[in-house]
Amino acid sequence: MKALISTLLLGPALSFAQAAAPPLHPAPPITLPAGPLGPLQLNGVVSLLGVWQNHPVAGDRGTQSDLANGMVFLQKTSGPVRFYLQAGAYNIPILGAPLLSTGATVRDLFGPVPVAYVTLPLGRHANLEAGVLPTVLGAEDTFTFQNLNVTRGLLWNQENDVSRGLQLNAGAGRWSGSLSWNDGFYSNRYTWLTGDVSYAFNPANSLAIAAGGNLGVTAFRTLATPVQNNSRILDVIYSFTRGPWIVEPYYQYTVVPASLAAGVAHGAATSGAALLASYAFARHLSLAGRVEFLASTGSAAQDSVNLLYGPGSRAWSFTLTPGWQRQRFFARADLAWVLAGGITPGDAFGPAGAVPNQVRATAEIGLLF
Repeated sequence: MKALISTLLLGPALSFAQAAAPPLHPAPPITLPAGPLGPLQLNGVVSLLGVWQNHPVAGDRGTQSDLANGMVFLQKTSGPVRFYLQAGAYNIPILGAPLLSTGATVRDLFGPVPVAYVTLPLGRHANLEAGVLPTVLGAEDTFTFQNLNVTRGLLWNQENDVSRGLQLNAGAGRWSGSLSWNDGFYSNRYTWLTGDVSYAFNPANSLAIAAGGNLGVTAFRTLATPVQNNSRILDVIYSFTRGPWIVEPYYQYTVVPASLAAGVAHGAATSGAALLASYAFARHLSLAGRVEFLASTGSAAQDSVNLLYGPGSRAWSFTLTPGWQRQRFFARADLAWVLAGGITPGDAFGPAGAVPNQVRATAEIGLLF
């Protein structure tokens, strides 16, 4: 959860906590002597994924089993030059979107090294990062084990996940913030500016505002670089963490403006809100939930750009995730429902894209080391 871990970027060292977030508990790192480089820290995750869903779209499947994660995390956490490297295989199941195999996910999204960057400390209160960086936008992170729920949500799917570029982080007292020049939705076109600022009222409560957008125009398209690469995004995120509770409501607004150069004849916007929450019943058991509402503007008659289930469509999502972890081993499962309205036939669920709802059950079992 980005808002909960952003302050870790300003500490004296990087942390595997950037990769594994509550309610999962990361394993202690393995320390490796590396001669003149000094000690390195190694962690990893291996997990399996199983999915069942009704009303799959044409070309999708009703069931899938695959490797969810097979990744290692190597980092240097001290000295004048530090680094973080995340490498391996991964799957990113997205609620309300077709399933991809793990092989296709790695091939068509961010490759076998999805995150890798160097950090240069700039005194006690700032640092500069360069490389392939996780975004500062949104409340959900990219990979399954980083989040309260196994699947990513509707609002997450409007934001960029990983970008290549430079990022300046700074903090003082209760304030922290970041500013990044990057390639947005992994476009390799360096025209995006993103940033965030957060304020911690006390150890339990914080507020973050994150925003970004493409300062140019990008016609380039891939699965990792959709039409949203021409968007502008605003997030307002409130976080409460105390004892067994994590509660994080947030608001999101996005807009993709009209641009003939980008192939967008008529632009559209989305506006949405989500509530993420988790309660730990004991060290080993937890229950997480997510409720979202997202609405888009535009109309099919105007040939507006489609940002959801057809121009002008809207959707609710509901997700419950019970979880168990004992030492390095964990198991959890999502039960989720998406209910859409104002759909354009062909853009929703079912073989003809005309069904307005979908139920999905997702299970993940694995270990953190």
